[in-house]
Amino acid sequence: MSQFQTTKSQEIFAAAQRLMPGGVSSPVRAFKSVGGQPIVFDRVQGAYAWDVDGNQYIDYVGSWGPAICGHAHPEVISALKAALDKGTSFGAPCVLENVLAELVIAAVSSIEMVRFVNSGTEACMSVLRLMRAFTGRDKVIKFEGCYHGHADMFLVKAGSGVATLGLPDSPGVPKNVTSNTLTAPYNDLEAVKTLFAENPDQIAGVILEPVVGNSGFIPPDAGFLEGLRVLTQENGALLVFDEVMTGFRIAYGGAQEKFGIKPDLTTLGKVIGGGLPVGAYGGRADIMAMVAPAGPMYQAGTLSGNPLAMTAGIKTLELLQKPGTYDYLDRITKTLIQGLLDIAKETGHAACGGSISAMFGFFFTAGPVHNYEDAKKSDLAKFSRFHRGMLERGIYLAPSQFEAGFTSLAHTEADIEKTLAVAKEVMQSL
Repeated sequence: MSQFQTTKSQEIFAAAQRLMPGGVSSPVRAFKSVGGQPIVFDRVQGAYAWDVDGNQYIDYVGSWGPAICGHAHPEVISALKAALDKGTSFGAPCVLENVLAELVIAAVSSIEMVRFVNSGTEACMSVLRLMRAFTGRDKVIKFEGCYHGHADMFLVKAGSGVATLGLPDSPGVPKNVTSNTLTAPYNDLEAVKTLFAENPDQIAGVILEPVVGNSGFIPPDAGFLEGLRVLTQENGALLVFDEVMTGFRIAYGGAQEKFGIKPDLTTLGKVIGGGLPVGAYGGRADIMAMVAPAGPMYQAGTLSGNPLAMTAGIKTLELLQKPGTYDYLDRITKTLIQGLLDIAKETGHAACGGSISAMFGFFFTAGPVHNYEDAKKSDLAKFSRFHRGMLERGIYLAPSQFEAGFTSLAHTEADIEKTLAVAKEVMQSL
């Protein structure tokens, strides 16, 4: 292995720590859970990233999901350059909002109307308010280890960076705010039934990642999503799928297409911005009619529906509609995850994991992993060593055991082969 040099990254990060809390704009980037210094990216293209020291990586983070067509896709970049000539933001209606809205509504079975916002957090925060406005109830059920952005109400047993850093429920969140957030273990229908029984006519709805990506990759057990659909209907509550991560990624129509379940409301993000900041929420027309200015529930955003994000989203969704897209993503991702699990077994490491389309994950535990408590049994020290070994050999994985990974249309079979060859070398050395 050639010497792995990160001198410039170290200098930049040292300066960043004097300028920004922890030296980052989002916590997981600081590499706290995997040790070592984070690397500072300089540019990305296709399946690859280059850092400021000139090291090249095969990237399995993909900007945490948006780069499903590959980084800096030439058609997306070309469309953005043309849009840029017209201005970066209007703060007024633009026709591109209609175009992307039509694409989203056509793709996602449950969405009859949609509202664009600027991030997944914003989408989830808004949908929470909408759930309550529509039902006249205050309480919501979320699942342990599921992350729905950093709004106060959701920072209860949250996944993602909260899990990565081992933080308690966040300081600065008043107890009276989170008292209306009820939690259950993911994949545990009986726990949800109990919560409904203990809080009759008080629960506005259930929100979940239909496939968990923020405790690592955890798919739903057979019957779990179907059971939630029945329970919410029986109790006059709404079912909300947070598809910020799964939308347009595990199928063109998201998890609801993959599993054949129709939620009342859906949140989206990442992919529909093609790499630019974006989020959206949508659902049944009668519920969406509550949103201002059509109805009384207020929500606004100066940069919402801005022409650049709409342009990148439109082009990305057009690219995803090409025949064979999801078959290819499914095939290369299965090859990757099965290869990793086989190598772990050969080299004597307990491991489990899986994939759906372009989303994958594995844990250093014999498993199986059905929920966040199971995920926490993973050998985090071993994952840290594995992560560093892969990084030093040119493979960029999410810097946390509690985050899903992503492939893209730009990843080649040769990229997967190289990744597995490196993984074998690293696992033999653990």
